[in-house]
Amino acid sequence: MHSSDFVRRIESPDSERRTGRSMHLDLPLLLILLALCAVGLFVLYSASGQNLFYVKRQALWMIVGFAIMITVAQFPVRFWDRWSFLLYTLGLLLLLAVLFFGVGAKGAQRWLDLGFTRVQPSEFMKVAVPMMISSYLAKQYSPPTLRPVLAVLFLIITPVIIVVRQPDLGTALLIFASGFYVIYLAGLRKRYLLGAALLALAAIPTLWVFVMRDYQKQRILTLLSPEDDKLGAGWNIIQSTTAIGSGGWNGKGWTLGTQSQLNFLPESHTDFIIAVLAEEFGLIGVLMLSGLYALLVGRCLLIAMHSQSQFGRLIAGSLSLTFMTYVFVNMSMVSGILPVVGVPLPLISYGGTAIVTLFLGFGVLMAISTEPRRIRTDL
Repeated sequence: MHSSDFVRRIESPDSERRTGRSMHLDLPLLLILLALCAVGLFVLYSASGQNLFYVKRQALWMIVGFAIMITVAQFPVRFWDRWSFLLYTLGLLLLLAVLFFGVGAKGAQRWLDLGFTRVQPSEFMKVAVPMMISSYLAKQYSPPTLRPVLAVLFLIITPVIIVVRQPDLGTALLIFASGFYVIYLAGLRKRYLLGAALLALAAIPTLWVFVMRDYQKQRILTLLSPEDDKLGAGWNIIQSTTAIGSGGWNGKGWTLGTQSQLNFLPESHTDFIIAVLAEEFGLIGVLMLSGLYALLVGRCLLIAMHSQSQFGRLIAGSLSLTFMTYVFVNMSMVSGILPVVGVPLPLISYGGTAIVTLFLGFGVLMAISTEPRRIRTDL
């Protein structure tokens, strides 16, 4: 046997292993995301009035999102732990830039105009805040004592206050929730939870009088009795619940909905897109979408449970619960259970910044999922 044959026999298996480990991806998570994106584009085509412009633009954002997710997944978990403070600081600077240089629309100043597109920095904070807090608490004793809890609350409240000033109460609440989930998963003591709940209840009158704007108060009052202003503040809820109810079990068929196609349903391609799906595909369609969401959240929680580090467990758990909250708030808002707060349905509603931010978070989850494989490779 020639020496070259011997060398090939030794090098070939190792080269195959290197090739197989070159991409750090979680296949179940990837497949679920592909399925949800396909459903999203399918429903968006009908919700936008068969306008291919929205579909093509959304598909482009999804491609960008997948590229970002795959790139983020290739970095080890310790990289994101080390640079979480920088990402958090960058997010705060972008939020401050919105206050001074932001672009307004529909009475809110939430976007930065980059020339070729607009971005919403507050969406980025849904990942940056829990990442920063996970990095901080992972280095503290568990359960966290009062001093770390107070420090974390400061890290959470700072961006929340800036976002409330835009104003965007819905996103501010989701940012707060993403940070709170990290504290809870870190083992927050029950007495702190009880104290926080009592403080939140005591703050409601103050929020109502000094923080909430008139239109936000009107949304809460409309939730209680939308029929009082059928052609005004109650229009959105009445039309969305009508669309959901008229879908029945099987729906009216793709692109055959009356509320959306005849423009009775406002924001049908963004916040109220689930009403379009319910009208055209009925309860069965909603249950199928909910099943995909359940698989996604379940996979993400499984990744959190099997993480090799405290940072990985905290950030993965927080991102999973935040995503679940995202879905719950949107569906509850559209069905009249919660006030309208402008929260899109993740991976289904039209919107570029939200899509990219979601895939950024899923990239971190993939990095956590493939960390054991990375460790074996290093060994």
